Amino acid sequence: MRTIRFLGVMAVTICMVLMTGFPHSPVATAAYAEEAWKAEFDDICRKTNEATTLPKAEVKNLIERCDKLKPRIEALEESSRKVYLKRLRMCRDLFDYVLESTSQ
Repeated sequence: MRTIRFLGVMAVTICMVLMTGFPHSPVATAAYAEEAWKAEFDDICRKTNEATTLPKAEVKNLIERCDKLKPRIEALEESSRKVYLKRLRMCRDLFDYVLESTSQ
């Protein structure tokens, strides 16, 4: 009887681990990668509201971050890729405009 109960507990534990993913499993790694680029995307695009008040160096840094993020978004499936690339391009264009207008 104890053996059956032990096996039942082990089966439940294994199912829970498989559903949540191992820390270094491909599923967990892919989920982290998705969260990482989205967090970066949100952080960059959030700065558009204050772009005109930022120092030039920070605006240049945001443009560089946009350029680094672009290949990661290009690797997404088609519908997400189109939406996020368009939004990223709009954010980058705004930063570029702010940088050009402040340097004149």
